[in-house]
Amino acid sequence: MTRFFKIIATLEGVSLLALLFIAMPLKYILEIPEAVRIVGMAHGLLFIGYILLAIMLKVEQDWPWKKFLIICAASVVPFGTFYIENKYFKAKA
Repeated sequence: MTRFFKIIATLEGVSLLALLFIAMPLKYILEIPEAVRIVGMAHGLLFIGYILLAIMLKVEQDWPWKKFLIICAASVVPFGTFYIENKYFKAKA
């Protein structure tokens, strides 16, 4: 499940960046609101999946509350999920 979480975390992070730096400028600068609808929906679904998987992993792996809250909070910060993936889920060599 950790591997699946890492995939969803990456996709969620990419979708947030696409929403902020591609779709929103298209909406407000070029007046193309459809971009936000499409990317926003994808991001919303990935965000829900990210949080649900974080809850499942917290229970399964008995994460401390601090780690869980940091991982959840990172989902709303640009580049946050990439930082979390590197800090908490880096493959050990």
